[in-house]
Amino acid sequence: MEESWSTSTSASACIVLIVLLTLTCAWRVLNWLWLRPKRLERLMRDQGLQGNPYRLFNGDLKQMMKMQKEVTSKTMKLSHDIAPRVFSYHLQSVIKHGKNPFIWFGRKPRVIITEPELIKDVLNKIYAFPKPDTNPLVKLVATGLLNYEGEKWHKHRRIVSPAFNMEKLKNMLPIFFNSCNDLIIKWEEMSSDGSCEIDLWPFLQNLTSDIIARAAFGSSYEEGRRIFELLKEQAQLAAQSMMKDYIPGWRFIPTAMHRRMKEINREIKASLTDLINNKEKALEVGETTENDLLCLLLESNHKEIEEHGNSKTIGMSIEEVIEECKLFYFAGQETTSTLLVWTMVILSMHPDWQARAREEVLQVFGKQKPDFLVLSHLKIVTMILNEVLRLYSPVIGLNRNVDEDVKLGNLSLPAGVQVSLPTIMVHHNPELWGDDADNFNPERFSEGVLKATNGRVSFFPFGWGPRVCIGQNFSMLEAKMALSMILQHFTFELSPAYAHAPVSVLTLQPRYGAHVILRKLQV
Repeated sequence: MEESWSTSTSASACIVLIVLLTLTCAWRVLNWLWLRPKRLERLMRDQGLQGNPYRLFNGDLKQMMKMQKEVTSKTMKLSHDIAPRVFSYHLQSVIKHGKNPFIWFGRKPRVIITEPELIKDVLNKIYAFPKPDTNPLVKLVATGLLNYEGEKWHKHRRIVSPAFNMEKLKNMLPIFFNSCNDLIIKWEEMSSDGSCEIDLWPFLQNLTSDIIARAAFGSSYEEGRRIFELLKEQAQLAAQSMMKDYIPGWRFIPTAMHRRMKEINREIKASLTDLINNKEKALEVGETTENDLLCLLLESNHKEIEEHGNSKTIGMSIEEVIEECKLFYFAGQETTSTLLVWTMVILSMHPDWQARAREEVLQVFGKQKPDFLVLSHLKIVTMILNEVLRLYSPVIGLNRNVDEDVKLGNLSLPAGVQVSLPTIMVHHNPELWGDDADNFNPERFSEGVLKATNGRVSFFPFGWGPRVCIGQNFSMLEAKMALSMILQHFTFELSPAYAHAPVSVLTLQPRYGAHVILRKLQV
């Protein structure tokens, strides 16, 4: 009898426990999927912010992707007014809901911020506005300095920075020149009859890939190129996968694409580990090191460890060095190739500015090899590159988390929301840039960026504040070298085959390529 009663009591206790666990799980799921998003929505509406009501699971993502697909399925006229194309949903939200609307990215509301003083606050206060958690599939592409926070970010920034100072960049100028010269020779062979029609985009991608492979890995650049080809494939697969990220649990499904991404990651890791170990051994035995970015990074890492009593926990681990090497690809290839391709497209559309830039280059260099000092002081070329970065910023927007309740201007942002800084929208805002905001007018930068922006944070193609892109000087120097050498040897105009269709795939790219007619320059 007692045994039966004991068994019954145990069974009842188990049932109660199961019911409690079920109710707890159900409550958490309900809170995660519905109650918390609706609470955030109420807090934002209470202070006058407007947006669509929260929709279960995907928020505004489905409508946003549908609109983006419709807009980008067509080409656009030859115009620099690209914000309605690349930020169609954001623009519609501003028109419909006012200056600071919120958009639902799944369960998270994202408040659009376009006022320079608020952008300055967000980009300055890196602890109040950390970067969002990276999608695990995107982490397979690259993490490193770009995504770290707190003390880890400080440590990596401190170790990586010496590789990108101007003195070190001077030593890389021969790399820039040799890769650019190879491209010029190739184009001259293709233009044996005086002209040829080409798609610039793959050539410029290969150029910047070659430069960063040589700059990052020195004599091991062939292996570097192979690694970067794999990273390029990885980035394309990640972009495809993110299009379905609003589907709960999508990234955990072992699709052929996800399996390929993990396979690529293993291959890249193995190759980079071998490269790093070989260079580490050379450093340890005191062999003369090269001036490539990997060697400079390893030297800086060794110095950091030595300054802290040879504690291996202080410097970067080999896994962290691998992530920084992967990041070299995006810092040195993606951004510069997009800057160059849009510069050549725009100068094809504006032959007067192309002629002015060429006149400056020929006046300064003639047909001689461009040198560091003069490249740094090219005025018209710099004005043109800044205006291209304004109109066609490689990264179209930045996002930040709000992990704790925070005040931003007159806004009180609750923990759990995000803020969106739509770079392209700010760069094209007529209230900040005048009625000709969508026109190509490099003269606005004739007295520098500070004067052009009136000291406001209305121009931030490389980010701004403490986390400004560490590779911006590398990118600008590379772009100046490439553009100067192209202008020394060719004139170029848009081909009838060119279709204007900017699209954001990690960076802002020409969807159907950049078809131009190259003509050998007759001097």
